[in-house]
Amino acid sequence: MRRTAPVPAETPERLRTEFAFELPRGYVDPAGTLHRSGVMRLATARDELVPLRDDRVRENPAYLTVVLLARVITELGDITDVHAGVVEDLFAADLAFLQELYRRINSEGHTRAGVACPSCGHGFTVDMAGGGRPGES
Repeated sequence: MRRTAPVPAETPERLRTEFAFELPRGYVDPAGTLHRSGVMRLATARDELVPLRDDRVRENPAYLTVVLLARVITELGDITDVHAGVVEDLFAADLAFLQELYRRINSEGHTRAGVACPSCGHGFTVDMAGGGRPGES
């Protein structure tokens, strides 16, 4: 009986847990420095549960977004201690951007989206967390 060498298993795709982003407007810190690029990590069950015990969230359920984003944003420009106070001072457009990014990476499991050219209808995939502006790749 002839024996053959085992076929090496394919290397499994590594789970991407951090996602770089570029804020539409940017966070202006107390010194006046603008911070636009950052990193958001995947949320854990703890990230979604702990804020529910926060008194600020109990008093105002809308504050959940602030506490949750502060837990999962690991960097914002030079800032490595992103806390609720930083998230509170974001411009509304940036907060909305981060909420959508959080939803995409935690609910859908990826930041890729299938799109089609409005002119010719050609379909392709884009990475929504690439940090680029519309029209950039």
